[in-house]
Amino acid sequence: MKKVLIVDDHDDIRRMIRLTLGNQYVILEAADAHEAEVIVRREKPAAIVLDVMMPGDMDGYELCRRIKNDSELSGIQVILVTARGQEADRETGAAVGADAYYVKPFSPLALVRDIQDRL
Repeated sequence: MKKVLIVDDHDDIRRMIRLTLGNQYVILEAADAHEAEVIVRREKPAAIVLDVMMPGDMDGYELCRRIKNDSELSGIQVILVTARGQEADRETGAAVGADAYYVKPFSPLALVRDIQDRL
């Protein structure tokens, strides 16, 4: 079964995505970008649902950039989810290599369909 990593500092968002994904994937979770980076390097998930704004000194944009610039990880599908919906924010997401960009609140079913299509 393919692995999907959900990265968000809000437990309720991670739970909603986890429940919507059901048991089609092995679900991994992280509450911040540093924890997520360790999991990504160890587990190499097929996809990451990644919040942009998180506590600490690394945000989702930076983690996405690191993943996409690493030849061993660059094939991982990175789907950014964020409350930041301005055009400049979307452009930043594209510039760091995000494969998709969802603005909160988003449709969990649309997100799951997107993941299914990508995997």
